[in-house]
Amino acid sequence: MKIWKCSLCLIVFCLFSFSAWGAETLTMREAVEIGLKSNPSILAAREALSASDYAVKSAKAAFGPALSTQYGYTRLDERPQSLGFTAGALDNWELVFNVHQPLFTGFNLLTTHEKTILQKEQAASQIDNVELQLIVAIQDTFLRLLQARENVRSAEDSLVRLRSQLKVSTAFYEVGLRPKLDMLQAEVDVANAEQLMLSAKNNEATLNAQLNTLLGKSVEADVEYAGELRYFPMPLTLEECLARAGQHRPDLRIARQSVMLAEKDKVLAAVPYYPQVGADFNYVRAGEDPLVHGGDYHTPSQWNAQVGMKWTFFEWGKTYYGEKQAEKNVSRLGQEYLNLENDAAFEVKKSFLQIETAEKRISAARQGLIAAKESYRMAVARYEAQVGTNTDVLDAQAKQTLSEASLHEALSDYERSVAELYGAMGQRNPELLAQ
Repeated sequence: MKIWKCSLCLIVFCLFSFSAWGAETLTMREAVEIGLKSNPSILAAREALSASDYAVKSAKAAFGPALSTQYGYTRLDERPQSLGFTAGALDNWELVFNVHQPLFTGFNLLTTHEKTILQKEQAASQIDNVELQLIVAIQDTFLRLLQARENVRSAEDSLVRLRSQLKVSTAFYEVGLRPKLDMLQAEVDVANAEQLMLSAKNNEATLNAQLNTLLGKSVEADVEYAGELRYFPMPLTLEECLARAGQHRPDLRIARQSVMLAEKDKVLAAVPYYPQVGADFNYVRAGEDPLVHGGDYHTPSQWNAQVGMKWTFFEWGKTYYGEKQAEKNVSRLGQEYLNLENDAAFEVKKSFLQIETAEKRISAARQGLIAAKESYRMAVARYEAQVGTNTDVLDAQAKQTLSEASLHEALSDYERSVAELYGAMGQRNPELLAQ
């Protein structure tokens, strides 16, 4: 019997232990780190970088010689004749090995190689850009989740206060000190508070699932995100933020690289202006049988080497107009880059102003919450002393709940604006610490 009891206790202990170990707890920094490792969009960008690396190697290999072979069979309808004598065979087999080395391609190979290097650098910048956007998205959702969690707590506290008021109103009604209307109003407010609490919990669960998705996890993953809304001063000035954005934003770097790539395309468009020069070495075997062993009319093997040039010097303006098109594309991308710079500056200024506004809202919301709590305390005391009304209590309770929600929203908006500002500056700040 004792053995069974010990076994049962051990099983219960293991079940509780496994349930405790199963829930993963993550801070904001840990969530960002996991997202950067597991999010599919990041993995896709890294695959693009790997592909661009192979493109660079492929373009570099084009500088070397190319080896090719050709094998064929020709059957004539009659033997070749020369001066009344047979000069050839009916069956002719030929095997050719060719080595071609480009000597000058009008800067085609060099420019293509340089272009692939730029494309690889741009792919790396794309990874930085995607990672930066993911960090901001994770931080934004994380802070919204913390806000939703605080709203749930506020809704639960509000429900507790309303239920307490319902008990007081019911007790006063039963002894004839208050009309039934007070009790009914309290019941309505309790029912509304229960609905608000359910809505707040649903919003919390939705944000939790969204955050799981950003981290590359299942929406049903059991993850506890640890943290709290807080205020910390922003040490940077607007001028410093704008300067950092110009230096660090990956999308600006990508735009600059796009302009450089367009300039390479312009060089490639002018390639037909130049001659194409190459050297060839050919080794030839021929014969009357498939093994090309030669014959009466075939030399078993021979080789030749040559240097040649090909130059298409007139195509009715095709090359000229192609070059002009590439030139306009360079100009277009240059203008788009300037526009992107303006947009970046606007994003920095917008986030900076949102931080200043949220900072003022936090101060006002804290003062308002202190006043709302005191107002509710006084309203309850007056009601219990039979000098106040039930409406006063319910109004004061609603204002306290609203004040709590306003403070949570202001704190969340402040931290989210800070996250957006660092994103607009092109800087990573997983923990939202002063940098």
